[in-house]
Amino acid sequence: MMRALKWMAGGLLAFTPLIALIGGAGYLWLLRGLPAFDGEFAVDHIERPVEIVRDRHAVPHINGRRITDVIFAQGFVHAQDRLWQLEFQRRLGAGRLAEIVGPDALSTDRFMRLLGFYRDAEASIAYLSDEARDWLGAYADGVNAYLEQRRGPLPPEFLLLRHHDIEPWKPADSIVWIKMMALDLSRNWRNELLRAQLARYLSKEQIADLWPDYPSDAPVTLADDLGSIDLDELASALPPAPLPGLGSNGWVVSGQHSSTGGPLLANDPHLGYRVPGTWYLAHLKAPGLELIGAGLPGVPGIVLGHNGEIAWGMTNTGPDSQDLFIEKLDPSNTGRYLTPDGAQPFDVRTEIIAVKDADDVEMTVRSTRHGPVISDIIDSDQELVGDDRVLTLAWTALREDDTSIETLFSLGKATDWQSFLKAVEGHNAPQQNLFFADRTGQIGMAAPGRVPIRRSGDGLWPVPGWTDAYDWIGFIPPDELPINVDPRQGKIVNANNRIVTEDYPHLITAIWEPPHRARRINTLLSDQQHDLEGFSAIQLDQFSLLADDLLPFLLKAKPSDHRAKAAIDRLAAWDRVMRVDSAEPLIFAAWYREFTRLVYQDELGPMFRSYWGIRPLFIERVLTQRPVWCDDQKTDDKESCTDLAGPSLDLALDDLTSRFGDDPEAWRWGDAHPATMAHPIFNGVPFLRDIVNIIHPVGGDSVTVNVAHYSQHNEANPFASTQGASYRGLYDLADLDQSRFISATGQSGHPLSDHYRDLTHLWATGETLPMIRIPEHYNDGALGRLILTPVRREDGDPLSE
Repeated sequence: MMRALKWMAGGLLAFTPLIALIGGAGYLWLLRGLPAFDGEFAVDHIERPVEIVRDRHAVPHINGRRITDVIFAQGFVHAQDRLWQLEFQRRLGAGRLAEIVGPDALSTDRFMRLLGFYRDAEASIAYLSDEARDWLGAYADGVNAYLEQRRGPLPPEFLLLRHHDIEPWKPADSIVWIKMMALDLSRNWRNELLRAQLARYLSKEQIADLWPDYPSDAPVTLADDLGSIDLDELASALPPAPLPGLGSNGWVVSGQHSSTGGPLLANDPHLGYRVPGTWYLAHLKAPGLELIGAGLPGVPGIVLGHNGEIAWGMTNTGPDSQDLFIEKLDPSNTGRYLTPDGAQPFDVRTEIIAVKDADDVEMTVRSTRHGPVISDIIDSDQELVGDDRVLTLAWTALREDDTSIETLFSLGKATDWQSFLKAVEGHNAPQQNLFFADRTGQIGMAAPGRVPIRRSGDGLWPVPGWTDAYDWIGFIPPDELPINVDPRQGKIVNANNRIVTEDYPHLITAIWEPPHRARRINTLLSDQQHDLEGFSAIQLDQFSLLADDLLPFLLKAKPSDHRAKAAIDRLAAWDRVMRVDSAEPLIFAAWYREFTRLVYQDELGPMFRSYWGIRPLFIERVLTQRPVWCDDQKTDDKESCTDLAGPSLDLALDDLTSRFGDDPEAWRWGDAHPATMAHPIFNGVPFLRDIVNIIHPVGGDSVTVNVAHYSQHNEANPFASTQGASYRGLYDLADLDQSRFISATGQSGHPLSDHYRDLTHLWATGETLPMIRIPEHYNDGALGRLILTPVRREDGDPLSE
């Protein structure tokens, strides 16, 4: 979703002269808006003093006598360091960006209003426990306390948008961001739409090739039921689909494979790069609770980390928890739709979208028994799409009884395997693979979440909604979801690959992520003894199984000239490691890109760019089972895949020469493949984007353990890394104080802060920070000590350790 926010680019160009006028005086004035790390603030809503020490890397260590006071302080420091991010995120989730951005944000707002995330977030509060509501309330109070006492200018984003009236934070503002994370991690409905589009050009067998896990004998002909719905217009009106490969790495080994004698756990979630960053590192401590790890700005608690007794991490399961239903309209009354029980009226609500410097926009949202009418997003006047059909979205996250946020709070209090399972049983969306290890030596993995059980079908295609043949008839029972505890081999690995065997009784998904990362991790774990240094080396591994699998074929190409022969010779001697400072990774990536273009551009025609990506399983299928794809449909000759290898290399070398010059010795993978963390506002403003965007060369590729996905369909920057390890955590259960972590950006979201980007170089070069919990350690070199005191205190005792 965040990648869809390109609408600000044009609108903010008008501010370029203002930025130039601000100059040095403006810079000094803006610095006054940076938060205080030292001092004492009297605040409402806490009962005892809370200490906040920021260590040398600006990680806050929050110590209090009551849990809710500490959560209050977490809200306070999130607002100090990430105020714009908090405002941006809640407005994005609520569909209220146009209020501060203007008409360019309308399409995003309309989509979010159609989903109704914020309405569900507000309604879900009634389903939460009292304790969860206390946490959310305390966090909101902390954010609002900062808003009440803050002085100086707001962060620069507020200045550029002329947005100065910040509404009080509410619990639903936190909940909606969990739903936005679910949206970021869910994409199967977009693949359903893509398959329906491709069905107009390709045969059943060809579509089965494109998604090799898809059973070749499954039905694919339901595109006819879509009537005259304009699928291309619908796809263009929706936010871009998440990238293939979106996921994470996670693994855990028992003490028998650890040099320390205790379990070791590693986790690195892969998300789209952004700045301010997804994560915020913190240490929270109160009687009965101690947490350290990565949290989400805007959300209380810690999402990934440890609590002194257990450590946990997550990878995305990738369940098929979304379905597109084709609904038939009642021919006699288009305000109704057909169901197995006869025609029923749409559920209709009106949304009013306020638009900066423009009139309000009234939007009608229609829903059926399956979910919101997603095809209504095409036409802003809400006229019917198609003659007698509409398309609706069913998704487990579109429920008011979604209590996923409570899982995050409960995880932090778990102390063993049984309390861990209890903590995650209420998780809804998205389904996650949760890794576990504790100090007693147990290890495990559970995959909680609501996964639909369908009466029939496999969730791969839009299906008729006027019959109950494809309806959801329930969810996989919690006690039948996959779990694995203390496996005999003493290790558990997941890199978004299949988590169940073929005899598992339920359908989680028909399409799993490629197994390359999991294969490589398992290979590297084959040694019997490991430590955190070795685990870190695995996280940073850049050996490309894609190159290792494909080069034996590509190197059979007949070189057309000396230049091509030199490239082939270089790649033949290459060790398949995607190093940042090498030319070989770039030559291979460009060759692979042009080879895939020649393989299937002719068959896919206008849909080529919608599907074009790394797609290793498809290319493997082409080379081993379906070489017919290599035949050029535009010629009468019968080309083989070998026939394409040489010409694709020539095209690749021509492209690299035009981009990077004619000296291959000067080509570097990192120059073509930087991690680009773009600011959602300033990325559209000349000059400023060069200052506030964080760009750093990285190695790796889309299937290396150290993932650095790139979008080869992007002609302007086909190799630039758009997604990677947003956080790395390493946990030693024999001595949790030896654990380490890092996030991809600095702790601050303020572009002028020294801590806006200070962690990025460490992250990119594989460094990590110690997860310090001992006061004398985090006080050494600390940036400041802030004390929050209650406005009315019953005693004057200083905060005790």
